[in-house]
Amino acid sequence: MRRIQLMLLFGAIFISFLTKAQETGTAQESGLDGGSIESQFDYINTVSTNYQEYKVVRRTHLSKLQSNIADSLNAYRNEIAGIQKQLDEQNRQMEEISAKMSQTNQELADAIEQRDSFNFLGTYIHKNVYNNLVWGIIVVLVLVLMVSYFRFKQSHVVRAETEKRLNEIQEEFEQHRRNTLERERKLNRQLVDALNKK
Repeated sequence: MRRIQLMLLFGAIFISFLTKAQETGTAQESGLDGGSIESQFDYINTVSTNYQEYKVVRRTHLSKLQSNIADSLNAYRNEIAGIQKQLDEQNRQMEEISAKMSQTNQELADAIEQRDSFNFLGTYIHKNVYNNLVWGIIVVLVLVLMVSYFRFKQSHVVRAETEKRLNEIQEEFEQHRRNTLERERKLNRQLVDALNKK
């Protein structure tokens, strides 16, 4: 009976050992087949045995881990190359957009310039310059008109004064002529009287 119990005990231990070995083998396969590199390192660290202060790792696990790391690196490199290609394409598109935008800005500036300018005697003149020019001409003309008016008024006053003096001088001259004629008549009469007396 004791023997049966021992055999059952060994059988149970053997079966549990086999079950544990199968679970470990399945866990080993699933631990290295999926997950991140960090989880794979954790898995290898867990399933590896200790020898003094070293960890003993199976070559198959190490090869599998190396292969997984190389695959991950290649995938990352491909992903980086794809991202770099997308980035280059986006940079090219940005340069095209920037060129189109600068061209559009130039066209906008030209349109604004044309809107704010007009053709005058074959040249484009900005409206502000034209307004300043027209107002400058108006101010100059008003000043010329005012100066001309004051000069005209002054010359009119001078002319009126001169005319008045001329009239006075003419009256004096007429008076003087009359006086002279009167004197001449008197002298002629006296001469005739003197000739008659002789």
